[in-house]
Amino acid sequence: MSLLRSLRLFLDARTGSLAAGSLRLQSHTIHAASWLSASSSSKELLMKLRQKTGYSFVNCKKALETCGGDLKKAEIWLHKQAQKEGWSKATKLSGRKTKEGLIGLLQEGNTTVLVEVNCETDFVSRNLKFQQLVQQVALGTMLHCQSLKDQLSTYSKGFLNSSELSGLPAGPDREHSLKDQLALAIGKLGENMTLKRAAWVKVPSGFYVGSYVHGAMHNPSLHNLVLGKYGALVICETSEQKANLEDLGRRLGQHVVGMAPLSVGSLDDEPGGEAETKMLSQPYLLDPSITLGQYVQPHGVSVVDFVRFECGELEEATEDE
Repeated sequence: MSLLRSLRLFLDARTGSLAAGSLRLQSHTIHAASWLSASSSSKELLMKLRQKTGYSFVNCKKALETCGGDLKKAEIWLHKQAQKEGWSKATKLSGRKTKEGLIGLLQEGNTTVLVEVNCETDFVSRNLKFQQLVQQVALGTMLHCQSLKDQLSTYSKGFLNSSELSGLPAGPDREHSLKDQLALAIGKLGENMTLKRAAWVKVPSGFYVGSYVHGAMHNPSLHNLVLGKYGALVICETSEQKANLEDLGRRLGQHVVGMAPLSVGSLDDEPGGEAETKMLSQPYLLDPSITLGQYVQPHGVSVVDFVRFECGELEEATEDE
């Protein structure tokens, strides 16, 4: 083969390769922009992505452009970007005080959970995205509690601190942790937030959990979650099923929130005054002429334990120290 022929073959092959590369590039460009060519379908995709994720129009548009109009890939891309930004914001805001927030109460079957999630301002605590974070924390705590395989002969009660809460899975698929959801919320709302604590109670037959949330807020989109600034669970033992236990449990919860007892005490204890810290010896909140013990006794139930959460109280205690 002559040198001239070899050069011609080489140049022909190179030209063909460049042409093929150009075609591939054009094909990719056309694919990435194809969702933009039909304005009605692109608007539909944008609307769907915004409704599903809650992210801004600009970010959703960028996600769809990056992912060639693939809705599922765009959603994944958005969450990854938001998480990166959320972690970055969380690091920057971590030193800021979180005195506001909400208590969340969730009951399901024989299990009840109480959680506290904090933020910087009351304005953010009223935002639906923040309330959805509280819901995720309550559901995560509920799933954790239900996964504990214990044979109940009496009630069981447990607490989770901030680091334990952060490590819990955010859902049954166990794909993301509550810490990841916290970062996403910080990224969206731009305030420091804390998964402060949680308590859970499981009861067998013969026990009942009364509950109360002060200043309760019910949002239909949050299903059975009750939100407020104070919350209480009161565990009662009863020999038979009573028809009015729900009302009784709510009144006991009101007393715990209002009178802030430190222990249950005994029916045999002497009646105390306003400074009394034993629950059964305290003047009953709704009728101070009798003690709480005197109010409970005719109802045929025994108060055995309680949990009380006040939003921001741990933050204030830390400052005092």
